[in-house]
Amino acid sequence: MDADSAIRVSGLRKTYAGKLVLDSVDLVVSAGEGVALLGPNGAGKTTLLRILATLVRATRGEARVAGFDCVRQAEGVRARLGFAGHGTWVYEDLTALENLRFWGTLAGQPCDAETLGEVLAAVELDHVAGERARTFSAGMRRRLALARVALGRPAVLLLDEPFSGLDQRGSKWLEAHLAAAKAAGAAVLFTTHSFTRGLSVADRIAVLVQGRIALDTPLGGLGPDDVRRLYETHAEEAL
Repeated sequence: MDADSAIRVSGLRKTYAGKLVLDSVDLVVSAGEGVALLGPNGAGKTTLLRILATLVRATRGEARVAGFDCVRQAEGVRARLGFAGHGTWVYEDLTALENLRFWGTLAGQPCDAETLGEVLAAVELDHVAGERARTFSAGMRRRLALARVALGRPAVLLLDEPFSGLDQRGSKWLEAHLAAAKAAGAAVLFTTHSFTRGLSVADRIAVLVQGRIALDTPLGGLGPDDVRRLYETHAEEAL
């Protein structure tokens, strides 16, 4: 494995109850690189991220994160990973501060009052740190969930539709945070249905269709319309 390959997936296959979800997927994301994973619903994007996050086991093939095998060295993966799923996983009866402290404790990340306060301030929730999450709007819950990725300095960030539910201000914060993480050497892999939001932090786009990578190409100077045309062309060809 290359020293700068923060994520390496080789021949990855996943079936659920006999249904093929991922089929011989190969993907490499280098340290300091951002990759946007595009694809229709049911293409296998979330399953791929969940395998990398050690939440699901592949049926066949290999997945490594920060040099650690996602099955045999799951603890090593988790210690170097920042993961935010499509759901918020917010505990409604806990306050914003208590949610963040709980997540940090589970992940072995900094949980001192100063650090937690800075993270909540970064997502503009410091003014409601002591309020229970059940009182939050959907956007506030989403920002609280994303605060997990601001804890510590993970080598790899996996984000499932991270811009969903965020307003323009929240999106700008997330883009800035991901750009800073990349600059510090972190690899970023995120799923998206958008041809605009988040692409500013992507160096490459990968299109997943029916469990296979149909396109993996540098983003370069491509604009949203170019990305849309590439996506539509390769998604249709793969069907």
